Amino acid sequence: MPQSPGKINMADVARAAGVSMATASRALNNETGVAEATRRRVLAVAEQLSYVVSPEASRLAGGVTGRVAVVVPHISRWFFATLLEGLESVLRGAELDVLLYHVDGIEDRHDFFHRLPARRKVDAVVVLAFPVAEEEQRRLELMGVTIIAAGGQHAPYPNVCINDETAGRQAMDHLLFLGHRRIAMIAAVDPDQPGDLAPPGRSNAYYAALRDAGIPIDDRLVATVNWGGSEGADAMAQLLSQPAPPTAVYAHSDEVALGAIRTLRRAGLRIPEDMSVIGIDDHPLAELTDLTTVRQPVREQGEHAGRMLLNILRGEETDHDVVVPTKLVIRGSTAPPRS
Repeated sequence: MPQSPGKINMADVARAAGVSMATASRALNNETGVAEATRRRVLAVAEQLSYVVSPEASRLAGGVTGRVAVVVPHISRWFFATLLEGLESVLRGAELDVLLYHVDGIEDRHDFFHRLPARRKVDAVVVLAFPVAEEEQRRLELMGVTIIAAGGQHAPYPNVCINDETAGRQAMDHLLFLGHRRIAMIAAVDPDQPGDLAPPGRSNAYYAALRDAGIPIDDRLVATVNWGGSEGADAMAQLLSQPAPPTAVYAHSDEVALGAIRTLRRAGLRIPEDMSVIGIDDHPLAELTDLTTVRQPVREQGEHAGRMLLNILRGEETDHDVVVPTKLVIRGSTAPPRS
């Protein structure tokens, strides 16, 4: 009967790989004096057995690593880059090195988590802004190190995030307060993440706000697209093709909202006189384009996650779940509907 991962030790790895304990140790710790073919064989066996070097043994052998692994789905998008910037600034100030793992797409993500137990030469793992499936959680926990999350709510680890439903209600309540009753939603999903893990908060806010206002749900006023400006533009064209177009649009993000505005302007419609538009996030372009939005403090979430991690590594008390507040920022893209 195979042993459970918690009972696997280095002797098991060495025996299965056909090498001595000393060779297995050098291979697993990436030390010199091991042939590359032997190193690959030992690492393959360790992965197969889900063997993880004991953190206590690592500390006895050479102290803490001084490294933190950061897992992020996108590094070119403003939100993720800003979140990472805040986190890295705090960790750098504490003289911790950041190892960045970019899991861009379903295949990359699957490969990363499959190989995860071999990535054990870190003191902690920070998961940035994507929900972690149950099997992925199990792979993370095999590492035996501290795990925290930032920028997303769907994680069983200490985490820092906003409440997406609250942010969505702030946007919707603003449009309802202005007097809009025919409100469309452009819902955005990330095509690079599993669909069953998509955070529902911003969509839930739309339906709850309409129900609370006594407004019937019209599915023709909901367009779901992949995340991005061009996709927002296409969704707006779809909404304008309805026999009775909306008077206001609630977009899941500012990038999507700005794409919608492009379509509206090309159609000869004025904003906000003919159509109000609101987004979420307060992207740097939102202020430049006078877009009404709901601001979330992105860099601050990264910084807070960094401080939370340092407290845990030092054995100090820290909050497990931190929800940072969002704020409605009224600019020139929203106004009462025309009579």
